[in-house]
Amino acid sequence: MQDQDGPNALPSLSTLSLSDNDKRENHGQRAASTGLSDRIFANTPVPTVILDQTLTIRHVSKSYYALSSRTPEELIGENIYGFVEQKVPVPDVATVRGAIETAIATGNVQTIHDIPTPDGSFYSMRTTPIVEDGELLYIIFEIENTTQEHMRQTELREQLSINETFRILVETVKDYAIFMLDPGGHVSTWNAGAQNIKQYTREDIVGKHFSNFYGDEDRAADKPGKELVVALRDGKCEDEGWRYRKDGTKFWANVVITPVYRNDILIGFSKVTRDLTERRAAETRLISAYEESDKLKSEFLANMSHEIRTPMHGMLTALTLLIDTGLNAEQKELSSIISDSGRVLLQLINDVLDYSKLASGSFSVGSGVVCIPDIIVSVTRHFQTTTKAATRLETSLDPRIPQTLEGDALRYRQIVQNLIANAVKFTESGVVTVTLTLDEESGDSLTLLTEVSDTGIGVPQRAVGTLFTPFTQFDNSATKRYGGTGLGLSICKTLAELMGGQIGFRPNDGGEGGSVFWFTVKLRPVRRVDSVEKLSSLQAEGAYTAQPTDPLAEVKRIATGKRLLLAEDNQINSRVMLRTLKSLGFVSVDPAMDGMQALSMVKQESISIKPYDLVLMDINMPLIDGVTCTVEIRKAGIDVPIVAMTANALKGQAEAYLAKGMDDYITKPVDRGLLVKVLARWLRNKSMLDVGTKGG
Repeated sequence: MQDQDGPNALPSLSTLSLSDNDKRENHGQRAASTGLSDRIFANTPVPTVILDQTLTIRHVSKSYYALSSRTPEELIGENIYGFVEQKVPVPDVATVRGAIETAIATGNVQTIHDIPTPDGSFYSMRTTPIVEDGELLYIIFEIENTTQEHMRQTELREQLSINETFRILVETVKDYAIFMLDPGGHVSTWNAGAQNIKQYTREDIVGKHFSNFYGDEDRAADKPGKELVVALRDGKCEDEGWRYRKDGTKFWANVVITPVYRNDILIGFSKVTRDLTERRAAETRLISAYEESDKLKSEFLANMSHEIRTPMHGMLTALTLLIDTGLNAEQKELSSIISDSGRVLLQLINDVLDYSKLASGSFSVGSGVVCIPDIIVSVTRHFQTTTKAATRLETSLDPRIPQTLEGDALRYRQIVQNLIANAVKFTESGVVTVTLTLDEESGDSLTLLTEVSDTGIGVPQRAVGTLFTPFTQFDNSATKRYGGTGLGLSICKTLAELMGGQIGFRPNDGGEGGSVFWFTVKLRPVRRVDSVEKLSSLQAEGAYTAQPTDPLAEVKRIATGKRLLLAEDNQINSRVMLRTLKSLGFVSVDPAMDGMQALSMVKQESISIKPYDLVLMDINMPLIDGVTCTVEIRKAGIDVPIVAMTANALKGQAEAYLAKGMDDYITKPVDRGLLVKVLARWLRNKSMLDVGTKGG
């Protein structure tokens, strides 16, 4: 500060408005207040300058020094206009001049807000004239950096604008019901969409509980209240269901309820509702169309199965009979080629049908008594006869595995057969090994690990990721050596998973290359079997039963004196089956060419001295089908064993035949070994009953 005793000394702030006489008279009295006034002015946080009548700067607050970054020597005594023009960042000279002149002319305070500067800041300026008896004494010039306040106000205005825009949007949208609930679930706002969808006006519904939109059943279960609880717990509750309009009609609604907080205090819930009635109707139509399409597909597959299997039954069965006639070496070789080709074709058909069943979700595994080691030995023995001379098959069976377990023997056999078939096909020379291990044992199940390893060509690394993908083969080139549908491993994967296990692949690290395919299944220990009937009710395919060592010899022994009825409308198949049965020792076999004839013959012979001992019943026949014929036979009280011969191999059909009164079934083309087992089972039981009846 300048020296107050020098020639340019300025009066103190507290005495600026007093005459010299007044100063002298009141000097002592004012001394204390003078110091206080000077201190207040000097330390005010508002940057302040006091100008005299000539607009010369007379006093400056510390805060103004800080704002302008100037020293007292640079400020005191300067004209405000010159100083502003040269040294003060804000505002410009024109603005300052206008404010000062207006303040002097009017005698009122002049305030200018939000004065911008080139650096993006904002200031407010206030000019206050000090007038006594109509004479201007001083001008108080204040300037303050209001950038933060300006930004806050700008954001507030923008937010208010956004809120207003959002409010207008919510109130005018008509496709969505958007409204607020208070914390208790009462409607507090309403928009045009809510009125359009729900039919209530604002006057009808505001203040009412939102449970008015729910049906009686939902209200009884307190569904509205539970939805608010879920929204509070999870931050949102979304639901689809029936909601009701004012007139009582219902619509399918998608509802989203979200809690709304202000300063961490719940102020209510936002509720958004969409009318999805049309979409739901479209989905229902689509589902119906899909179900109809799936039904048509299943019917098509069943028909194709029947149409393909029927001629194959005649061909392969006749071929079996031909081989038994005593052919020379060349004829046997040609017959063997035909037989192998037919069975490959049959396997392709089975793969496509199995995949269709698995893809549609209509496939399930069964449960019966099964001997896993016997299955592996049986399958391996079968492949021994067809394996290349340079390839040998070996087995390694864990002795800890029980002889009998509960599971689906047929599907386990299917996986093993597929994996061994692949191993044999891709191994020109070397060894294929089947290893069975007890992997895990718990109280109610055993996990069995089956591995099929080979020393064949192996699997390229690029193909490993798609091994179990349907319709894929690692060699799809025009020069590929190995055929197939690309479905086998995919089917095996699904079957293993249905039996509670997994399937996988790894390279054979035994030093000779090749592959190792493994899978696990979970089987249950066998529960105590209390009756012969339970054992005899097991399915023939793959189930473990106490069969004699040579079923064929037993059938030929039992066949003596037995009468059979063969209901088969296809003449070729009928002729072939008659010759097959004759080769098994059945001399008395009557053919029926349609269902009506079969029904008539069974009824007629049932009252004779020697009724039929067993009926082989084709399913698809003229006049009446095999199922209808069976139902009529059972209605007549005839208890003859009926075995279905079906070319329909889709899941559920065979079970339906049994439910209609049939006792067993075999699929076409009929495997002679399986036919022998079925005949032995039913004729053996009947023979025991006949003996018991005679003995009684």
